[in-house]
Amino acid sequence: MDKDQIKITSSCIIDDNKVFKDDQMVFEGKAVRTADFLVELYNYVAPDYPKFYKMDNLSKLGWLAAEILLKNSFDRTAYKVEETGVVLSNSNSSLDTDRRYFQTISEYPSPSLFVYTLPNIVIGEICIRNQFQGENAFFIFDEFQPDFLERYVTGLIKNGTVQTCICGWVDLLSDNYKAALYLIREDQKGIGFSADNLKRLFRKQV
Repeated sequence: MDKDQIKITSSCIIDDNKVFKDDQMVFEGKAVRTADFLVELYNYVAPDYPKFYKMDNLSKLGWLAAEILLKNSFDRTAYKVEETGVVLSNSNSSLDTDRRYFQTISEYPSPSLFVYTLPNIVIGEICIRNQFQGENAFFIFDEFQPDFLERYVTGLIKNGTVQTCICGWVDLLSDNYKAALYLIREDQKGIGFSADNLKRLFRKQV
C-alpha cells in the first residue's frame, strides 16, 4: 500500500469550550467548569446514552470526541469489528480520577471511581459504544507526538492489522482539557496522513 493512500478522513478537536469537526467550529459552550461543559456538549450531541453520566471526565471527553468524529463520517457496515483500531495518548494519564479516588480512601473507597483509574478505560468506552474489537493502545507522552502517531498507525494499516483507526490525544486534569481525534483509513478523499497535518489540526483555534 502506498503511504499517500492513507488519509485523515475526519477530525474532531475539543478545546477551550469549542468543538471543531473537520476544520469547522460546530459548538461553543458557555459553562465555566469542565464537568458542566461536557454535559452541555452531551446535550448538543444528544446520543441517548445514559451510561455517559457514570463515566469519569476523561472518558466523557474522549467518548464525546469520538461521537462527533464518527457521525456522518464513518460507515460501520464497511468494516468488520476487528478492523477498526483505537490509538490514543495524553500527558496526565488518569490523574484527574486518581486524585478523586484517593480522596475517598480515608472513608470508603469508591468502586465507581476506581474502575476509571487507568487511562485506557476511555478506549474501552469508545469501543463498547461502537463495538470495535481491533488493535488498541494508550501512550503517555509529555506532549502531543504527531510523528509517533503517524508511524505507529501507518504501520498498523500497512501491515493489515487494522483497516481504519481512530487516533489522537485525549487529556484532562481538573479544568484543563483537550481532545484531538482523527479518523485514519485508506481513501481517495481526505487530507494526507502526515505529522504536519495532525499538528495543524491539533492547534486549531478561533
